[in-house]
Amino acid sequence: MTRLSAATGAALDAAGLDPAYVLDVVRRAVAEDLDGGADVTSVATVPPDLQGVAAFVPRRPGTLAGLGAAMAVLDVVVPDVRHRVHADDGASVPSGRAVLESTGPVRELLTAERTALNLLCHLSGIATLTRTWVDAVAGTGAGIRDTRKTTPGLRALEKHAVRCGGGTNHRMSLSDAALVKDNHVLAAGGVRAAFQAVRDRAPTLPVEVECDTLAQVAEALEAGAHLVLLDNMTVEQLREAVALCRPRGVLTEASGGLTLPAARAVAGTGVTYLAVGALTHSAPVLDLGMDLTCS
Repeated sequence: MTRLSAATGAALDAAGLDPAYVLDVVRRAVAEDLDGGADVTSVATVPPDLQGVAAFVPRRPGTLAGLGAAMAVLDVVVPDVRHRVHADDGASVPSGRAVLESTGPVRELLTAERTALNLLCHLSGIATLTRTWVDAVAGTGAGIRDTRKTTPGLRALEKHAVRCGGGTNHRMSLSDAALVKDNHVLAAGGVRAAFQAVRDRAPTLPVEVECDTLAQVAEALEAGAHLVLLDNMTVEQLREAVALCRPRGVLTEASGGLTLPAARAVAGTGVTYLAVGALTHSAPVLDLGMDLTCS
């Protein structure tokens, strides 16, 4: 059983991430990279006793996320690794300044490099894109919310990255909240019937109902929905839907085909959230590299 370093444990604790989950992700990723063998290139070219410092450096500015996961990779692969942390998840980081320096045997530092960077770059990319959306709607009162369109096995890490960028998490799983969508409505025989079926099954869970029309919004409100998802509506339709929901204290979420240039106009309708699947399924990576110094 790999013991995480104190620095890694502190980073994961600050992120609210389960160390056992992160270790499982990391072990599978490292095993995939080694594929039952060894890092042939590093073993062949690097003396076994050569020590060094690996500096993880952004190549462009962005928002940092996944530092604890990257450090866990190094803990798993590099014997007696020592970390110096220079930035925390959620920080806005400039290009050219190290966010982490890890000291240990160079062979193993090189073995860990790609897996650590894969996680760090991917998660920082999500945080950076989220921050861009959050900044786009600043001052409107609307929040940016993620979806379940996450990479299988990485959901908790990716949703943590969304939080690092200032976004808000939707449900973490199918069991912690209900979202009645069009296919559920079709199968149940209507919005009211679908809502009631969920309420009977899970009386304490919040229930969100997806609506394509204002008529469906009215039906969802009468049924007792806690939150209404407004799917592919125009800006004017969103305003009308908010006007129906707000007096009842019902939250609203705009969804479907949202784009960054239109984000502020959508937020200006008074919706509570903008649901942006692209935060996790289409975020470009934040480019970070590992700069090595040998001693």
